[in-house]
Amino acid sequence: MATTAKAKPPKEAKATAIARAKKTAPDRAARIGSTPATKFRGNPDIFGRLVEDHDRHRALFAMIEDTVGRSPDRKRLFTELVHEIKGHAAAEEQALWSTVLRDPETTEDARHAVAEHHELDEMFADLAARDMASPGWLRRFAATKEKYLHHIREEEQEQFVAAEKHLSDRDVRHMRSVFNRRKAEEKAGAKVEKKIKLKA
Repeated sequence: MATTAKAKPPKEAKATAIARAKKTAPDRAARIGSTPATKFRGNPDIFGRLVEDHDRHRALFAMIEDTVGRSPDRKRLFTELVHEIKGHAAAEEQALWSTVLRDPETTEDARHAVAEHHELDEMFADLAARDMASPGWLRRFAATKEKYLHHIREEEQEQFVAAEKHLSDRDVRHMRSVFNRRKAEEKAGAKVEKKIKLKA
């Protein structure tokens, strides 16, 4: 396995992720509890970096729950969450899941993760097309949050653990060189799509 950067302690990595989320709306609470539930952070340049993003997403979800109606904070935080998750998911697919797909022992994990990314895209597009001030919007937002938390729990506790066992040094070098660059590019180009797809 290739030499890796020194891992941040989990508390420090989590605090960094929350601080980044808080820049979007500093007065909003970002209560994400004791996450990450898993102690696994793996290679700090790859899996540790992905988990740090997940912590940021958890914080953004919590901050949106601390808003009301069509407030500027809710709109700003929702836009940041969508851009952040779209950029993360696309970069994760390019850096990690494209590599993992090649190994028959981990192909199914990669397919499952990518399918859930697309399902989440549809849920966010549906939310974006609806009235943020309605009680129905909050119910849908809660369902989207639950789906996302389920998705990242699977990644952190099962899929990342399995994937790391099968990565070569070359795979690690590829992922290290690709993820941060692609995340920035994908996030910058992300759009909040508005498309009602789910039943009322």
